[in-house]
Amino acid sequence: MSILLIRHGETALNAARIVQHPETPLNERGMGQARRLAERLADFPITAIVSSDYKRAHMTAEAISRVAGLPIVIQESLRERNFGDARGVAHADLPVELYAPDFHPNGGESWSMFHERVTVAWEEVRERAANTEGDLAVVSHALVCRSLAENHLSLGEGINAKVARWPNTALTVIDHKAPWQVSVFACGAHLDGDVADDSGARS
Repeated sequence: MSILLIRHGETALNAARIVQHPETPLNERGMGQARRLAERLADFPITAIVSSDYKRAHMTAEAISRVAGLPIVIQESLRERNFGDARGVAHADLPVELYAPDFHPNGGESWSMFHERVTVAWEEVRERAANTEGDLAVVSHALVCRSLAENHLSLGEGINAKVARWPNTALTVIDHKAPWQVSVFACGAHLDGDVADDSGARS
């Protein structure tokens, strides 16, 4: 069976390029994206759902939960990178580029801290997957998905995780066993062309 790695749907703040708070909800478009994702996943043998506790991820997981008839398990380690005092600030108003390699936001995580946490999250996901009969749906965030792709997954030839697009509700299908081979990568086919947020790095 498979691990289904999913980015959350669109929010008003990520569409406006404003660094998000944990309680930022999906906007109307994001809720529609989540419904279409859930419809796409209806034929997958999902038997467990795990989600970041951030509202935008949990609302996306709720759409899957309604179709699959399954509860949502919260995993806090799947949270987006903590940008500390930069939360609520427009990207254009930041004194430095948000994703600069040496940017350590006040009150937040450096890149090394973030990647270490994602490694812990991946260990937890693998343990859950090993104890799941069918597919495990994992709802998280763009930078978490990117970190997993860069550091823990075996990608197909020609796929560059550093430049990949991660549209809202992007789906990545990962085989259940090492070397964690990806068969579907950052796919937004269910969006019917509605992929305006294609930066691959927004939270």
